[in-house]
Amino acid sequence: MTFSIVATDGTAAGVAVASKFLSVGSVVPIAQLSANGSESRIVGAVATQATARWSYRADVLRLLGEGLDAPAAVDRVTSGDEDREHRQLGVVAPDSQATYTGPACIAWAGGRSGASGAARYAIQGNILVGEHVVADMERAWLDTAGSPLERRLLAALLAGDAAGGDARGRQGAALYVVAPGEGYDGSGVRVDLRVDDHPEAADELARLLDLNDLYFGAPEDVQPLIGELAEEVSRRLARLGHTGAVGDALESWAGVENYEMRLTPDGIDGKVLSALRRATAD
Repeated sequence: MTFSIVATDGTAAGVAVASKFLSVGSVVPIAQLSANGSESRIVGAVATQATARWSYRADVLRLLGEGLDAPAAVDRVTSGDEDREHRQLGVVAPDSQATYTGPACIAWAGGRSGASGAARYAIQGNILVGEHVVADMERAWLDTAGSPLERRLLAALLAGDAAGGDARGRQGAALYVVAPGEGYDGSGVRVDLRVDDHPEAADELARLLDLNDLYFGAPEDVQPLIGELAEEVSRRLARLGHTGAVGDALESWAGVENYEMRLTPDGIDGKVLSALRRATAD
């Protein structure tokens, strides 16, 4: 009922998943960091699906934290499970990867995994329109090397969706990525997005990731607020009810629109400027 990719690029780890299943993001994906003194490190990422077993997520991460590699962790949790023939599982760790498909999973069901340098992936799906779904996902993952992990995961998911994905249709999708020291509060959660019920779930997830980048990304393409640009920004902000010194007015408007993380004393962020222009377009 699901297709997913679990991956790490060596600096972050995460999962992207889509399914004809309500709130699939509450069931399938997890990724975890572990404190190591004053530093944190990637423990691994997991997707549990088909007849999903929630306990696999915590159990696999615990085993990875204890030093088992991904294949050994998969073997450990499935070997004692009477329903393992109906399970599907994808796992990556900093040094290993594994995908498991029980023989009783509904066709088409299967997966692929691989590694290149520090980057590792496991792709799996069941009740798919065909094997080409995971093949196209793998190709998209490999073709996007060098992009941020969340963009590579999304590219793979969109490729699987475009290839037909879940044979029953679309409903839910999710994207979860962790990276040491990153995230809104530095907790390590860089992306945590879910589409619980939508007829174009993967495309909606892509829209949410663009918003996530806008709200939580670092300032980029910064232009100094001087001269004609400062006059333009002041004029547009005034139309929205934010007046006074241009820096103060920009801060006031950014607080309303949740753009605080893109504020910089060096000027105005390029995406914030674009958003301001859209908000005040004639």
